[in-house]
Amino acid sequence: MHYAPAIDKCPLPFSPFKSCTVPRPIGWLSTISKDDVDNLAPYSQWQNLTFDPHLVMFAANQYPDGRRKDTVINAEETGWFVWNMATYNLREAVNVSAMTVDKNIDEFVKAGVTKTSCIDEPAARVAESPCHFECKYLSTHRLPGNSPVGCVDVVYGEVVHIHIDDDFILPNGKLNIPQIKPIARMGYYDYAVIEETFEMRIPGASSTAEDGLEGKA
Repeated sequence: MHYAPAIDKCPLPFSPFKSCTVPRPIGWLSTISKDDVDNLAPYSQWQNLTFDPHLVMFAANQYPDGRRKDTVINAEETGWFVWNMATYNLREAVNVSAMTVDKNIDEFVKAGVTKTSCIDEPAARVAESPCHFECKYLSTHRLPGNSPVGCVDVVYGEVVHIHIDDDFILPNGKLNIPQIKPIARMGYYDYAVIEETFEMRIPGASSTAEDGLEGKA
């Protein structure tokens, strides 16, 4: 099968595009508005960019009517956003927080999760989540689309604080990912959960390269 998305009609009943770039980490992001309303929403276009400094990004498509997402506006206006790790135990709360609601609705309350404070960030963290990044907003890169919903805001931030629940740290100092059970976005309505991991080391890599790949502090 082959088709050119820009000029051809998709030959399948469902686009394979989002189902090929999988699994995608979920950016479960909390922000606060300039009117002090807490916002919580998941974004499947989320990623770390580099480690020196710790930079991250998320991409948020506009609504069909051309409105920009509250998360983007809040990050720009306050200068901050928080990443909360989405886990299997929190999957229902993540799903509820994906609902489109009025900007004056507190989505922590709607999702049934608890707020806990940050160190610098004015917004709250999801207390039940095991890992959090406090992110200082850097910039927004707007990319035009072929439709209002195709237009996207790519938001960049620097991680200035990292919070980890001690219960999920192994004796060797690494995170116990199978115990955390992060969830990831697939295509369609599908998600995946990480319950098993395996290790691979690059043959012939130098000790410096190995330390970098392993993330040795």
